[in-house]
Amino acid sequence: MAKALFELNPDLDRTALAERFSLARRLQVEDILTDETARELRQIMVSGTEWGVALQAGATAPPRSWRGRELRDPAVGREVVELVKETDKAAAQGDYAYRSHRYSLVEGLQKEWQPGGPYELLLEYLNAPDFLGFMREITGIPELVKADGHASCFGPNHFLGRHNDSHVAEGWKVAYVLNLTIDDWHPDWGGYLVFYDETGNIETGFMPRFNTLNLFLVPQDHAVTYVPPFAPRGRYAISGWLRDR
Repeated sequence: MAKALFELNPDLDRTALAERFSLARRLQVEDILTDETARELRQIMVSGTEWGVALQAGATAPPRSWRGRELRDPAVGREVVELVKETDKAAAQGDYAYRSHRYSLVEGLQKEWQPGGPYELLLEYLNAPDFLGFMREITGIPELVKADGHASCFGPNHFLGRHNDSHVAEGWKVAYVLNLTIDDWHPDWGGYLVFYDETGNIETGFMPRFNTLNLFLVPQDHAVTYVPPFAPRGRYAISGWLRDR
């Protein structure tokens, strides 16, 4: 079963990756998984996920999320529509905002959304010695003890505003994004992970290239760029934080 869902590429040059991460404090690891397992994960995201919605309208506002089945309630649907408008207002004022489809691996495990399902297994793999050991090796942070995570799909009109992940008290050390979207993502479709300097210029941007893992130390100012209405597919990813507690 493990080889059908999550298997690290055995040909990765870990020494070279560690050197690059040490210099830049961020890193793209292409072909992070074997091709077979990456495609299996993508298929689960595309056709085997009960997508909910997550959004936040303002830095001081609470983040909100709903399971996919909760969105069938007309009252919930109306609430989401109004909150989507609020995210637009917040972003237009330069305040923090985001919206995307989401499935929380941790909440799903705790609330038994799909006992024994693929996302429970994926969370186990992310916390297994193989993956955590690899993360300790290339980040140079031996204190990493666990990973949380959520599946996301940034579809048309979705975005993640500029922020810095400054949750030090919660043990966040390194943010990760495992990209699992289509093979030929086009730059015009947005969904880039971008990093800003102190003046607001973009220092670098990472395309959501299939089977590529993005890693970066937190806090760092970053965002996920707006996905326009003409994007033909969503930007699928598994994201979360590697933690020391």
